[in-house]
Amino acid sequence: MPFMFSSLKLAVRAACVAVFLLVCGVTFTRAQDQTPPMAEPKVITPGTNGAPPLDAIVLFDGKDLSQWLGTKGEAKWIVKDGVATVNGTGNITSKQEFGDVQLHVEWASPAEIKGEGQGRGNSGIYLQGRYEVQVLDSYNNKTYFHGQAGSVYKQYPPLVNAARQPGEWQTYDIIFRAPSFDDGGNVIKRATITVIHNGVLVQDHVEVRGTTTHEGEPKYTKHAPKQPISIQDHGNPVRFRNIWVRPL
Repeated sequence: MPFMFSSLKLAVRAACVAVFLLVCGVTFTRAQDQTPPMAEPKVITPGTNGAPPLDAIVLFDGKDLSQWLGTKGEAKWIVKDGVATVNGTGNITSKQEFGDVQLHVEWASPAEIKGEGQGRGNSGIYLQGRYEVQVLDSYNNKTYFHGQAGSVYKQYPPLVNAARQPGEWQTYDIIFRAPSFDDGGNVIKRATITVIHNGVLVQDHVEVRGTTTHEGEPKYTKHAPKQPISIQDHGNPVRFRNIWVRPL
């Protein structure tokens, strides 16, 4: 009897293991069946020596501002020696419209220091013409925290101050995800912004609270999924070069 009882116990255990493996096998198969099909990633040739990647849309290559509009017709900023300089003729706005993008911008505040705070090397990058990443000479220049270079203006200060000295070239690499709205104009998903300033993370996928405003609380207004990019003329001769985007 003891021998038969032991054999029965072993048989029951074996059956349980078999059932367990069968169930797991089914579970694993179902999990695998639900995994999205994989595809070979697209090959993109990266840029070298500061050039944009092969799939980028170049908005300014140093030759002209043909990809931009001014406040009244063609953009009228000064273009010389591969650089576009703000000259008091108003903001410039891209002719193309974009939703989610990777945006690269190189900029330099004036080498000669004039003014202080917001009056020093002030400009701005407006995603979809309304969500601003601040451009400012923030090297040894005190101002309100959410108005420094690399801030999402009046919403999020930069995590750190990564500004170079006045006159030196600086880089912004921005990942922007556009907001979405329902038919009634309510926000379904807020916009998000990530900013790398001179190779340093200063905005980490922050949720934009609404259209940039200088006074009052920001709020969303429904707009099309794709909108142009604008660069601000704040009256300071800030310089720009090598501007490109990659739609995401």
